[in-house]
Amino acid sequence: MAEEKKPLSRSEREANIKDKAGWLITVLAALLAINTYISSGNSSKVLNNTIGANNTWAFYQAKSVKQTLAEMARDDAIDRKQFEKADKLTAKIDRYESEPETGEGKKELMEKAKGLEAERDQIRKSGPWMTFAGSAFQIAIVLLTASILAVSMSLYFASIAVGTLAALLMSQGIWLWLPIVL
Repeated sequence: MAEEKKPLSRSEREANIKDKAGWLITVLAALLAINTYISSGNSSKVLNNTIGANNTWAFYQAKSVKQTLAEMARDDAIDRKQFEKADKLTAKIDRYESEPETGEGKKELMEKAKGLEAERDQIRKSGPWMTFAGSAFQIAIVLLTASILAVSMSLYFASIAVGTLAALLMSQGIWLWLPIVL
């Protein structure tokens, strides 16, 4: 006759959960740290790109004002029949419009500013996903801790589900593999 299996005591169940949960807490805490590191870097990049774009647009505006003043001076030179001066001003106006050698023409500045804004906007899309992932990692860790204290396998499995969700949210924040914008 087969021996009946005796139910585990509370201390045996607790030891069993502690063994499993300890490793899982370590993994979730590491993922939370990575998520926080990436989020922090993204926040810095968004801020730096915003400042860079603002500075570039300010430089663009300054070039635009100088170009307008040069155009007015050229028109005045033409009216006064100072054609040599008008030619020099026309060359200056053309440099204000585009100066590929230095990248400081209005055309180049506009491209640079728009590029910074586009990169910022792309990075900004990942922000909510990373925030939700960080919160879910924290909740999973709390559930794991509660599973140890309550000696509850259901809380343990709930923490695995929430941790999996957190990992999916983090992957969405990194790769934006779903075409969803929050």
